[in-house]
Amino acid sequence: MCAVLGVRPSGDYAWRGRPLITSQVRANRALRTRLRAIHAHSRERYGSPRIHHALQAAGAHVGRNRVIGLMRAEQRRGRPTRRFRVTTDTDPAATPAPNLLNQVFAAPAPNRVWTADITALPTGDGWLYLAVLLDLYSRRLVGWAMPLTLETELVCAAWQMAHARRPVAPGLIHHSDRGSQYTSDRYQALLRARGVTCSMSRRGNCFDTAPTESFFRTLKVALAEGVWPTRPAAIRAVAAFIEHFYNVERLHSSLNSQSPAAFEARHVAA
Repeated sequence: MCAVLGVRPSGDYAWRGRPLITSQVRANRALRTRLRAIHAHSRERYGSPRIHHALQAAGAHVGRNRVIGLMRAEQRRGRPTRRFRVTTDTDPAATPAPNLLNQVFAAPAPNRVWTADITALPTGDGWLYLAVLLDLYSRRLVGWAMPLTLETELVCAAWQMAHARRPVAPGLIHHSDRGSQYTSDRYQALLRARGVTCSMSRRGNCFDTAPTESFFRTLKVALAEGVWPTRPAAIRAVAAFIEHFYNVERLHSSLNSQSPAAFEARHVAA
């Protein structure tokens, strides 16, 4: 047979001694290839829950424990969270708005409740500040800005982006902390001009702004690649994360493992 097929007898014996590749082994190899691609696409930030949901969304019939085992075999894990700098500076002369949400972070439809916050990002040029407005219904970032200082212009620029992108109807609730930027006359005038109802967290209670705090943790863990060399480099990285990943692809456990864009699309279709 070896002579007819043109193979060496030693090669035939070596082939016979090899273990059979079962269908499960082949399936695991395919899953590991897809797992590596999903993990790399998420910039190594997805842990087993989101990788499991991503595989299922792509049509793979796989259990959570199997995904955990495959991630261990691949020596892959999601990036852990860590603490970050607080940027809130209150104005003692300002009168804060009441806390209308009281940690009930839900909205019946888009553009009913927006939450706002500010964080600081380190760069080789110094600190860079990011202000965001998040739609509580879908967790979508509807507005953001990154000027160089913590002045009121920071939050005004984020509001202008959100207002340009989304319809602002009277009755929209705007929830933030008691930072001086949000209590300033200039920013409050922007809200009043659109009939927006203002809500603010209690003093020093980060849990009252949990949705935006959660976004900042996600952002900083995802982009934890050391200090950016320049502010423009940081702005490009943050913009790409928000517009090309977080809003349109990032899976949220609170949204039944859908992205903000997909969750809003289902609302429109309904």
